[in-house]
Amino acid sequence: MAKDVIDLPEPADVEAAAVRIAPYVHRTPVMTSTSLDMELGAHLYFKCENLQRTGAFKARGATNAVFSLDGAAAARGVATHSSGNHGAAVAMAAALRGIPAWVVVPEDASAFKRTAVERYGGIVVPCAPGLANREAALKEVASRTGAEIVHPFDDARVIAGQGTVALELLEQVAHLDLLIAPVGGGGLVSGCALVARQRLPEIRIVAAEPAGADDAWQSLRAGRRMAVAQPETVADGLKASIGERNWRLISRLVDEIVRVGEAEIVAAMRTVWERLKIVVEPSGAVPLAAVLSGSLPVAHRHIGLVLSGGNLDLDTLPALFSAGSPGPAHARS
Repeated sequence: MAKDVIDLPEPADVEAAAVRIAPYVHRTPVMTSTSLDMELGAHLYFKCENLQRTGAFKARGATNAVFSLDGAAAARGVATHSSGNHGAAVAMAAALRGIPAWVVVPEDASAFKRTAVERYGGIVVPCAPGLANREAALKEVASRTGAEIVHPFDDARVIAGQGTVALELLEQVAHLDLLIAPVGGGGLVSGCALVARQRLPEIRIVAAEPAGADDAWQSLRAGRRMAVAQPETVADGLKASIGERNWRLISRLVDEIVRVGEAEIVAAMRTVWERLKIVVEPSGAVPLAAVLSGSLPVAHRHIGLVLSGGNLDLDTLPALFSAGSPGPAHARS
């Protein structure tokens, strides 16, 4: 049954999602860096969703949504639109349940991410670029096939699944003063905020986003949901405008939104590679960029950072770094 726009998940939904998806997703590790801690005078705990199935936290929300369906609905399959990690996650979850998945993919999406959808068995439905075209194509697919729509972020089931990131992190780390997650459409940070606020009422929750796609920051300032007409950022996973459900949770639960520049994102991504020896995509490096930018007081704090994904098209690396960066990110903290 279609979810009403004001139907919001509760902390109990996150806990139920954790049980539901446990057989199908990884319990990702938390990593630390002694050298970064010493330089910042803080304790950083990196929740490594780049090591999640499909390479991103999206596997959690998609799997919860797919396995929440009753038998009759599941038999008709699922459909979504995505230019990135969500499409692959829905395709994987559908394959695990043995049902079809249709993924509307804009023609300007990277071949790398389109291939990922196909690798997991998703049926790619191409469409013209632009959100309106994606939504129209998705509506047609759902009407033609009867498939259940699983929205990339504005879906209570998806939000609850994404919230299991924070649920795990708070089980793995005894205490956190600050939790930082990236924000695009808002599924991750809204789900994490939901459970973190319940578990640790005094925790400070921060969303981090690129300055070139700062609709969440604008929304918090304006007190209403805003959109950026043409977001421009290397963090392509954060270009989506914040969803209605997500905004309702973020406006109530998130304390602050920090914007970071493109060079800061690239420098933070390099720092993760060099210090933690793991690969993250630009979107996943945005929380660390927020810390290293000096925008947040971090000294003596225990800080959880969500490394949201690691799906990086290696062919883009020369262009990514050709813009350069203002030197090692940690030197500016």
